[in-house]
Amino acid sequence: MDLLKIKDPAFLKDMTIPEMEELAAEIRKFLIESTSVTGGHIGPNLGVVELTIALHHALQAIR
Repeated sequence: MDLLKIKDPAFLKDMTIPEMEELAAEIRKFLIESTSVTGGHIGPNLGVVELTIALHHALQAIR
């Protein structure tokens, strides 16, 4: 999945669970690669990836 295609949370509205899992993996990969270059504490960021995707998916669905 190309992360650059995501312009706003509405993108998540029609995603399936496997697609959201793939997105979470891509976001984690991006975070790890970015942090390995710049440094920093990454644990909390990795811990909320699925939560953030699920919240955006669920809240967009009820609009």
